[in-house]
Amino acid sequence: MSVLEKTRPATAPPAATRARRVTDEHGRRVRVGELALRYLLLLAVLALTVGPFLWQLSTSLKGPTEDIYSSPPSFLPADPTLHNYTRVADTVPVWDYALNSLKVATANVVTNCAGSALAGYALARLRYRGRRAATLAFVLAMLVPVEAIIIAQFTTMRELGLNNTLVGVVLPGCIGAMNVLLMRNAFLNLPYEIEEAAFVDGANVWQRFLRIALPSVKGTLAVVAIFAFMGAWDDFLWPLIVLSDPSKFTLTIGLNYLHGTFANDERLVAAGTVIAVAPLIVLFACLQRYFFRGVGEGAVKG
Repeated sequence: MSVLEKTRPATAPPAATRARRVTDEHGRRVRVGELALRYLLLLAVLALTVGPFLWQLSTSLKGPTEDIYSSPPSFLPADPTLHNYTRVADTVPVWDYALNSLKVATANVVTNCAGSALAGYALARLRYRGRRAATLAFVLAMLVPVEAIIIAQFTTMRELGLNNTLVGVVLPGCIGAMNVLLMRNAFLNLPYEIEEAAFVDGANVWQRFLRIALPSVKGTLAVVAIFAFMGAWDDFLWPLIVLSDPSKFTLTIGLNYLHGTFANDERLVAAGTVIAVAPLIVLFACLQRYFFRGVGEGAVKG
């Protein structure tokens, strides 16, 4: 008998049995019933989250002769058409509204990424008196509802002469407290030894921030960018209050006029909804790799 035959375990399971065994992230075996339950829950969550969007997309592609309230419902249009999207553009200046929303969302992303990164680095790395109080202030800011301060925001914009401007729409949300705390947690997860070595080599605080710390938290920056873009793109209440000129309306306000005028034409409303949601899907598809990496960067320490 060879050495390999002596050392080989006699009770080793066949290769086919090992291949069929399903384990979790900790190496523990998952039972078939538990695995089936997990997939059922995932399918239920998928139906609740993606189902309404698919229904709106299907409704927007249906022609005027199709029954959108048929029972059982039909997701696939019998005669798909893009005529509803052209009708939306003919009814309201949807592309001008979308351009205004894009300006607001882009400015919100830039200000949140820059401001949150600077504030988060200061809270995580710099040593100064009152740092814990400043962190507590950002935490408490997250507990204040927007509706409680919206009148004060409107009064401030009016005193600054920024009512009915896109700058007035951007300014109150240019730096979010949650984004600052996300960046703080991401910077806290970086090893201090790297920055200490750079400090010994003569790097100042700006060089350590721009060349060492910031490139290491690109995933969290992507998370902040997605949150900032979504918050600005979907915001309805604040632009409705601060804007009065129809030429400066954002997409959410413009589509609200569409819904009020053509409340009975669900195809038109569904087409406008798809137009509003499409940029968010494209943004997440482009940044999803960084998004999931960033969730892990900023969720370890608090």
